[in-house]
Amino acid sequence: MMRWLLVGVTIAALLLLGACSSTEADVRGLAAEHGVVPLGISPEAAPQAQVDLGRNLFFDPELSGNRNISCATCHHPSLATGDGLSLSIGQGGIGVGPDRITGDGGVVPRNAPDLFNRGGSEWTSMFWDGRVAGSAEEGFSTPAGDDLPEGVTSLLAAQAMFPVEAHGEMRGNPEDIDARGAPNELAMFTDDDFTSVWDGLMARLLALPEYVRLFADAYPQVAMTDLGFEHAANAIGAFEATTFHFTDSPWRSYLMGDDAALSDEAERGARLFFGDAGCAICHNGPLLSDQQFHSLAAPQIGPGKDDEAPEDHGRGRETGAAEEWYAFRTPSLLNVALTSPWFHDGAYSTLQAVIRHHADPLEALGTYDVSQAIGPGLLFVDRARYLEPLAASVDPRLASAVPALDDDQIGLLIAFLESLSDAAAVDLGHLVPDEVPSGLTVDR
Repeated sequence: MMRWLLVGVTIAALLLLGACSSTEADVRGLAAEHGVVPLGISPEAAPQAQVDLGRNLFFDPELSGNRNISCATCHHPSLATGDGLSLSIGQGGIGVGPDRITGDGGVVPRNAPDLFNRGGSEWTSMFWDGRVAGSAEEGFSTPAGDDLPEGVTSLLAAQAMFPVEAHGEMRGNPEDIDARGAPNELAMFTDDDFTSVWDGLMARLLALPEYVRLFADAYPQVAMTDLGFEHAANAIGAFEATTFHFTDSPWRSYLMGDDAALSDEAERGARLFFGDAGCAICHNGPLLSDQQFHSLAAPQIGPGKDDEAPEDHGRGRETGAAEEWYAFRTPSLLNVALTSPWFHDGAYSTLQAVIRHHADPLEALGTYDVSQAIGPGLLFVDRARYLEPLAASVDPRLASAVPALDDDQIGLLIAFLESLSDAAAVDLGHLVPDEVPSGLTVDR
């Protein structure tokens, strides 16, 4: 039914175009029907002093309980702002990227998402399960509830408040000894004592003269005694929004009127994407994401999420709704070809496999081979036990929209997905600083 509805929408769009019946107009019209417009080429400007502070904080292991991991460890510029692993290696790991090895902390339950274009107002939530949502104007919904301090200026900054709270990601565990041989004072607080962790981090940062200078430059109107971790998070958000905004892709040029920007294969793939393949039912709008939560019956790999282990109930974990089990937010597709591996747990390392899963989730789930994932600590959850609830969870929009696709069609879709990448985002290793104010080792 949904596929026939899409065909009807397509025909209506063609009739509306009238004399503009060229192939280019057809594809642009199809995209417009799904709210696809070009993102701005530059993000909203942030004060340079805040960006500079944020850059130092982003790369500095001082923000972790054991002083051994930074934001950049799992969101590295040389790895398309991810880490190239299916599941990130958190506390206790050694190295960076696919060569990183596990320590006492093992792997975290979910894939590290890319940071591309996250600073725009188009975003309504952060994290795979949407547990941080809202805006500075309307307020934020976060795990901290009323403990989130006032003065958080963006959704991206609100997100930056929380990796430092997670034991397996950045905080570490009680009785840990940090990289300087001192006890990990941040791990001693209970998991609901967000404020003490944030206060402890600010005490660390403001004990370092270079950070005192950087904070003073970034917030000249704020007394040192009034600085909180929200100021650090705002700076991290400003750095990420400014530095990782990459939209200058062939697809954007095409939408802006350059008929020669796309290859013939990419153009045909776009027509398939917005037409009979039904991809745009969920991948729509400026980000090519509806920012809603859907279950694709994704293979469950890794340690699972807390008391749900070895499962991960995704959005249902946050809402308590069983009908949202295994649902995760639709990812943006801008620069998607650069951000392997894909899915909330990095289950797939090729776009061919990702598309095949969308075309037939149950077949893909039933035949899934965990060897195609990347990194250590991966375990495909027992099929016999979980196949039935995963199968029952599949979003009906997916089941009704995606047709059988042959190899040629999959190739065309991949050509279109590759046209969504900004060439300048391929190698960002130059962003890594030689040193940070703490003097700790910077991941390279």
